[in-house]
Amino acid sequence: MLHWPAMPVARLLYTLVLLAALPCVPLILLWQSRRNPGYRRHWGERLLGLSAGSSASDAKHPLIWIHAVSVGETRAAQPLVEALLQGDHPPRILLTHTTPTGRTTGEQLYGQRVERAYLPYDWPWAVALFLRQRRPQLGLLMETEVWPNLSAACAARGVPLCVVNGRLSARSQRGYARLAYLSRPAFASLARVVAQTEADAERFRSLGARDVRVAGNLKFDAAPEPELVQRGMAWRADWGRDWGRERAVWLAASTREGEDAAMLDALASMPTDALLIWAPRHPHRVPEIAALLDRAGIRHQRRSQTTQPDAQTRVWIGDTLGELAAYIAAADAVFVGGSLVELGGQNLLEPCAQGKPVLVGPHTFNFLQVTEDALDAGAALRVSNGTELGLQLGLLLAEPARRESMGALRRHFGCNDGAPLPQR
Repeated sequence: MLHWPAMPVARLLYTLVLLAALPCVPLILLWQSRRNPGYRRHWGERLLGLSAGSSASDAKHPLIWIHAVSVGETRAAQPLVEALLQGDHPPRILLTHTTPTGRTTGEQLYGQRVERAYLPYDWPWAVALFLRQRRPQLGLLMETEVWPNLSAACAARGVPLCVVNGRLSARSQRGYARLAYLSRPAFASLARVVAQTEADAERFRSLGARDVRVAGNLKFDAAPEPELVQRGMAWRADWGRDWGRERAVWLAASTREGEDAAMLDALASMPTDALLIWAPRHPHRVPEIAALLDRAGIRHQRRSQTTQPDAQTRVWIGDTLGELAAYIAAADAVFVGGSLVELGGQNLLEPCAQGKPVLVGPHTFNFLQVTEDALDAGAALRVSNGTELGLQLGLLLAEPARRESMGALRRHFGCNDGAPLPQR
């Protein structure tokens, strides 16, 4: 039952705004489904909080609910999920997402070992029904996903809600602080925040979080999947045989909108024989990238069409989900995208875990501490634009000893020493 008059004024106004937006939500989902059909499915979960309820036989097995927004958070949760599933009597795990790509990644990583659903939008009735049907005993929010009505509903039902692997950029902190009357009660209601760094912890505390601790980054505990690493190494061996010569290979991983022109600048300023594996953050952008390459007269092929790019191909577009580790294994050096534009960058731990030298742009505030640690250790290089990226890559690709040395320096800032280093 919803007690609208009992709501604090700030949250009531917030909820009224969400209600006003309700008619637009189906239209937005349909618009997004043009690029990803997954947005057409499971509307009952998103809009109403409808979800498969727990059966009587489930009552003996507590449910731990983990919310991972999209692909990055889902992968970051892997060490946590695997640890929870150990033992003779593991709890049931419910993994919720916001994006179809996150849900697909969860299916690939965990199969039927976990339950899955979309987290409903932050309407009071939806989150209340979700919690009533699923009855979690603990909620774990990956990284920074704090919602006012969800937090209030968990507090009302006695469900401890925690942030794990918490990160909060200075920009996000300022955004929450501008809405302090709304956000501060949500942060104050959290049972615990386990932050990645002390800087993240201080930002959470400044927003009202009470029990805040620092435990590092979960991704330090995640080794790349051996099968994917072997797949990438096998590709590389096959390419050498097919091409009849050794070609340098570099990966542009998780590039974002606004970086496409920079990738062309990088291609123009480095050896023409090098192969670029271009894996955009969002697969729906692949047609845009292909059209751009066509206009520039650059020969390209797609992973979904072939695993054997020919000797004349300059760009192999990584248009599949779940194979980033294989793309990394096949590459000599990795550029981590989202960092040449003001989007804050992506996590560079995955290429570092495979011993690859990493290049990033100037904008890395989403993963500030780990990026600075990698730069300080010498495992990563910072570039300012696409042209400089190409020049630095050209130098790296011509110096195998330097690449090996940079890759080995990963151990100086905490990367999992159990992760295999590809050998060629």
